[in-house]
Amino acid sequence: MQVALIVPEQEWKQLLADVQRLKEFEAAIPAVLPPAPDRILNVRQAADFLNISPAGLRRARRAGRLTGLKINEKEWGFYESELTRYLHRYNRRQLSPMPPVPQGRPFMAKAA
Repeated sequence: MQVALIVPEQEWKQLLADVQRLKEFEAAIPAVLPPAPDRILNVRQAADFLNISPAGLRRARRAGRLTGLKINEKEWGFYESELTRYLHRYNRRQLSPMPPVPQGRPFMAKAA
């Protein structure tokens, strides 16, 4: 069973115009709103986020694999987006399993 609704032509045109204005407004919203701020995590929170120790996080920062910002004289902070980038860059999963290690004669045999 189908339902039919009879709408006067003038009202129908007004409804279509309203829908068009809403679509234009919706398209303009991302340009109007500023992007969401990136969270800053301290060393302990960042280490928990990466599932590593705080010492490992500090080593990664010193080695240049991870950039941080100095909060005060002792404290460092890390942007959550930077931590996500680090996860994707340095913690990739292997796509295929490692080939088996050959058994038998050792690779580096001592000369007699």
